[in-house]
Amino acid sequence: MTAEASAALLRLMSLAGWRIRLLLAALVVLGPATAVEATAPAPEGHAIRALIATGALSELRRSDFSDLRSVLDAVYRRNDYRPLWLGADGPPRAILSELGAAPSDGLDTSLYDIAWLRDEIEAIAAGDRAPQRSARVDVALSVAVLRYASDLHGGRIRPAEAGFKLASPRKPLDLAAVLERGIATGDWHEVLGSLRPSLVLYRRLQQALARYRSYASASLPPLPALPTGTRKIVPGDNYAGVAELGERLRIVGDLPSGALPPLRRYDGALVDAVRRFQDRHGLEPDGVIGSATLAELEVPFAARVRQIELSLERLRWLPDFPSSALIAVNIPSFRLWAFTDASEDAAAQLSMPVIVGHAAAEHKTPVFIGEMRYVEFSPYWNIPPGIQRAEIVPRLARDPSYWEREGLEAVPVGSRGDPRTVLDAATLDGLASGALRARQRPGPNNALGSVKFALPNTLDIYLHGTPARQLFGQTRRDFSHGCIRVEDPLALAVFVLSDQPAWTPDRIAKAMAAGKTATVRLTRPIPVVIFYTTAIVDAMGAVRFAADIYGYDRKLERLLE
Repeated sequence: MTAEASAALLRLMSLAGWRIRLLLAALVVLGPATAVEATAPAPEGHAIRALIATGALSELRRSDFSDLRSVLDAVYRRNDYRPLWLGADGPPRAILSELGAAPSDGLDTSLYDIAWLRDEIEAIAAGDRAPQRSARVDVALSVAVLRYASDLHGGRIRPAEAGFKLASPRKPLDLAAVLERGIATGDWHEVLGSLRPSLVLYRRLQQALARYRSYASASLPPLPALPTGTRKIVPGDNYAGVAELGERLRIVGDLPSGALPPLRRYDGALVDAVRRFQDRHGLEPDGVIGSATLAELEVPFAARVRQIELSLERLRWLPDFPSSALIAVNIPSFRLWAFTDASEDAAAQLSMPVIVGHAAAEHKTPVFIGEMRYVEFSPYWNIPPGIQRAEIVPRLARDPSYWEREGLEAVPVGSRGDPRTVLDAATLDGLASGALRARQRPGPNNALGSVKFALPNTLDIYLHGTPARQLFGQTRRDFSHGCIRVEDPLALAVFVLSDQPAWTPDRIAKAMAAGKTATVRLTRPIPVVIFYTTAIVDAMGAVRFAADIYGYDRKLERLLE
């Protein structure tokens, strides 16, 4: 080969190598053709990104979703701003079905724009896949899911908005994780279902809501008025509304389906059914049909449905409690339950009547969650300053014998000193000025009864016994200054000390009667939840409705609107 030919060959090889190197560099930068296609931006990508940045969609009932922008941006960014829902697998009917079940939790499907989303998704499935439309529908569906998840987990309204200092220890909700887990697994029934409260009371109310919705669809004639000049119907009386009354009671299950009411005479199984109805509605179960019973009978089923919906909303404010002991008090029901495991139907070891704070503003029992930490047998009652100033001092000024009769004494405020057991002018002046505080010694007249169940809190609320046993015979029991009086303090003490074998029922009873204060610390604090719902379902499946004694249902209704 000549020198010229060799030089030409070298130049050709050099040029070919440069081209090869350029091609290789291009492949490194761009990757194979399949990789280029995989990372190419989706047609909807820019629109999705812009919508999230705007934080609003005019088609939505609640158009402003700026509170969800950070969550949405994080999830869509990890997906290269591609649609999350409108892929090649067809319309996301599974999630639409779950959103459509919102009424089973007392939530309104219009809050999540279900009807609009269904129409838009069907239009896209039929071929109208304009990028702007697809982007809006995809983001809107994500917003609906996030809102529904948040509402299921903690309610639409936060407790503070309703005026409750209910610091819930429930685990914060990671909305991005909920959205991504649901999309990854496709099991939206499990993902969203796990966000509901685990309390058995919640599940029972869900079942009651379905039943009362079916009752609301029934067309019922009005109950005939009481006969002229008659204020009440007692068993054995004639009443023209016997048939209508029987029908109402049969629908709600108080009158057995096979029982036939008499033509006009009010007696037999119908009286028993009225007693059951009265008991479920917080009335004296005497079988007498008076104005209060008639008023409850005439409440529309739609109103009962709303009571249940509001009660479900309030239960969503409560945390998930561990599978251990729990004490729950429902204020309007005037009732306490003690559970060995709050998530189990059969775990309610105790149920008893209680007395709660008077409906007067300054005496309402607060809604809150505490921890019972110790039990005090034969306790002193340390009279709160407000009660001392407003009630005790004026009473002593009128009737000095009240001091000795009630077993009162005075101790200095903020310093140690011997108690003053004799009421003289100086003692009365000290009580009036606040330099002295009054307390009641243990004994049969002690306002706390024979035991105090302490759950330390800034509100100074606790559970205790009472010498005023006759008050438990009343159907409406809001008589206290805010603390909760329990009907059977011995049974409650046995429950809370059940893991301390040395404290037998007999020893507990003796400590309660000893007249000498003794404090027993619990080996493990027991959560105490004091809540407020005007509808609840007991362990036997009976739906119980209560009066809105504090007006909280009306307030919540306004907030939800």
